[in-house]
Amino acid sequence: MSLRIRKIVRLVEELHMENGRLLEKPHRVAVAAAVIENPYGTGYVQDVVTLADELGEQIGELLGPECVRLLDDEVEAFGKAALVGTAGETEHGSALIHNLRFGNVFRRAAAGTELLPAAEKTGSIGISIDVPLKHKLDAKTRSHHQTITFRIEDAPRPDEIVIACIAANAGRPLARLATFGAEAPVDLAI
Repeated sequence: MSLRIRKIVRLVEELHMENGRLLEKPHRVAVAAAVIENPYGTGYVQDVVTLADELGEQIGELLGPECVRLLDDEVEAFGKAALVGTAGETEHGSALIHNLRFGNVFRRAAAGTELLPAAEKTGSIGISIDVPLKHKLDAKTRSHHQTITFRIEDAPRPDEIVIACIAANAGRPLARLATFGAEAPVDLAI
């Protein structure tokens, strides 16, 4: 089966100042998203894995390297998302993005080793989604835990899925939390 793509959306956001402070370098976030016809059709499908295996690499190749190219900087944090139209189910999008044939393409393009954090849900046209990002080499790097919200005005239509790859060139602007495990021990017996 081949993908039926209605549109590709590319977005780059560049933040120069946060809370009145000029950043040392602009914080960049890139999104590469495809609005595709839901390959599972409408309604329940028992075997979602076979089709995801068949399409995963194709979707990954379409979006992963493009997301990295759009960022135009070294990727430090990444994530992925699936928004499923109301005639489908969240499992349809989950099957496509929680597939190593999809994820490995994006990981390779981003030179990452960690699992890609993800968000997936079913919704109507124009719904937004909050996508978690984490460090590409160490998911415990707190400075890189961030959430990116995006939406496409005319998607997903009921019979569509929006699949997206998201990358950032840094952690949160002005991040100042201690590294993971650096806190003083907490007495849980209190």
